[in-house]
Amino acid sequence: MTRLDLAPQMKRYEKFADDIAELIRSGVLGPGQRVPSVRYASQTYGVSPSTVFQAYYLLERRGLIRARPRSGYFVNAHAPSPFSEPVISSEVNESTEVDVSELVFSVLDSIKDPSTVPFGSAFPSPTLFPLQRLSRSLASASREMDPRVVVTDMSPGNPQLRRQIALRYMVAGLMLPMEELLITNGALEALNLCLQAVTEPGDLVAIEAPAFYASLQVLERLKLKAVEIPVHPRDGIDLGVLAQTLERHPIKACWCMTNFQNPMGASMPEAKKQELVELLRQHQVPLIEDDVYAELYYGQQAPKPAKAFDTEGLVMHCGSFAKSLAPGYRIGWVAAGRYAQKIERLKLMTSLCASMPAQAAIADYLQHGGYDRHLRKLRYALEEQQSAMLAAIARYFPAQTRVSQPAGGYFLWLELPPQMDSLKLFQMALAQGISIAPGPIFSPTQRFRNCIRLNYGSPWNEAAERAMETLGRIIRSF
Repeated sequence: MTRLDLAPQMKRYEKFADDIAELIRSGVLGPGQRVPSVRYASQTYGVSPSTVFQAYYLLERRGLIRARPRSGYFVNAHAPSPFSEPVISSEVNESTEVDVSELVFSVLDSIKDPSTVPFGSAFPSPTLFPLQRLSRSLASASREMDPRVVVTDMSPGNPQLRRQIALRYMVAGLMLPMEELLITNGALEALNLCLQAVTEPGDLVAIEAPAFYASLQVLERLKLKAVEIPVHPRDGIDLGVLAQTLERHPIKACWCMTNFQNPMGASMPEAKKQELVELLRQHQVPLIEDDVYAELYYGQQAPKPAKAFDTEGLVMHCGSFAKSLAPGYRIGWVAAGRYAQKIERLKLMTSLCASMPAQAAIADYLQHGGYDRHLRKLRYALEEQQSAMLAAIARYFPAQTRVSQPAGGYFLWLELPPQMDSLKLFQMALAQGISIAPGPIFSPTQRFRNCIRLNYGSPWNEAAERAMETLGRIIRSF
């Protein structure tokens, strides 16, 4: 989660590339500025010219700098400079019954066809994951598994895996007692159990607007009512509106994605996470922190979760390996604070346990497989693909398009011209073999009609470029 003890495993050029990337991100090196020449950088930083070359080549691939013939390297005037960020309406909604499933299922169906360009998908491309290495871990862990353990470790989950997760929290500066960690069938089960632990049917839950559609489906299934809190595209949930809502309504829980929020891509700054935890503590409202993209940051430092500021065990922090390592293995977890026991009991009543071989495989991989090296490659690939998608939006989409620019994850949120109907666009794009996620699936009140979410989690190729051109053409025809 942080690079403290992992730095030695990094190659020298990767470390140097990350240092330069940080200068670009923090604005020390602005768009269009020249990057130190190879000779100067080599002398100043005490690294060999070939290390500098390799680092610059990597930064070029990541879309952060570009070479100009005979002039050296320059910071990319990032394609999206013509774009403004999406505007967020700050209207406070009353509570809403949730009914989005039909819409969501039609979107999910659209992605099943392998020939469809998966801009509507919720996952990165499986080609970015070390699936072969994982299957070796699966084979050896299954062979070595003590048959008795299969029955005794059901709940709260494989002790090695829980230990590895606790270690990653520790590296990030969070000391968690093992008793708090519970392994689940993906993060979705963790989130379901957390909600069940703190609500009854008919209760009100504060959620983000736009919100990840699976959270809406969970609310729908548990017969809970949603109160939508607007999300700012850069720094997350609007705390002013949340404070008003907590005063006005008997909110029983708050569900929030604090890092690289899906679909917006927003990440709350640390001070804001602290403020959020404090606000909910005053009202004694539990926070369900959905942090499945935590490892997919592009900066140098992993963002801290809100859980890091929790003093009373009110924050339930949910994570998963589905987006960073092993899609399809369905292994997630929750650090459940004061609700750990209750959630464990609920889990025993619903699914008993997550697949034991899958748990053992991931534990083995975390111990021996070079997880941090894989994560670094994955982050570089996602950052590179984001650059390619932003450049394609700049080329093909109307000039008034507004786009979020997240510093992690693999989604862009686009606000299209007001006359756009993204449900119509979804149908028309699908007819051309392109899936997108239309805005209304992210709201119980089916707002965001002129917005779409695009996934840049697949390696960029000719088909992706053509699909963006086609989308641009359809959008311009409205």
